[in-house]
Amino acid sequence: MAVEMNAERFEELVADALDEIPEQLLRMMRNVAIVVEDESPPDGPELLGLYEGVALPDRGWDYGGVLPDKISIFRNPILRICETEEDVVEEVAVTVVHEIAHHFGIDDAHLHEWGWG
Repeated sequence: MAVEMNAERFEELVADALDEIPEQLLRMMRNVAIVVEDESPPDGPELLGLYEGVALPDRGWDYGGVLPDKISIFRNPILRICETEEDVVEEVAVTVVHEIAHHFGIDDAHLHEWGWG
């Protein structure tokens, strides 16, 4: 059974998850925007989050003058898989960490290995 939660409360949970990221990591994030969207892109599988951009380790000397990378956290897909608000809090935290890790060049295999699937 899906959890019902308004957009404002969900955005608060994303902000809370970001507050838990160590400050030294946040300072290393470069040219990235974090947004909340209602739904994942319709042309693929239902996603909880998505990183779009060039990961930090892949940026070469010629990186510049580009739009910011984008981390999207998808509200409705997360709400659909959760049964309680506590589940939402946990899933938002995991999804935020997961997508930030992609910004740092960490792939899904390593994230799953470390328990951040």
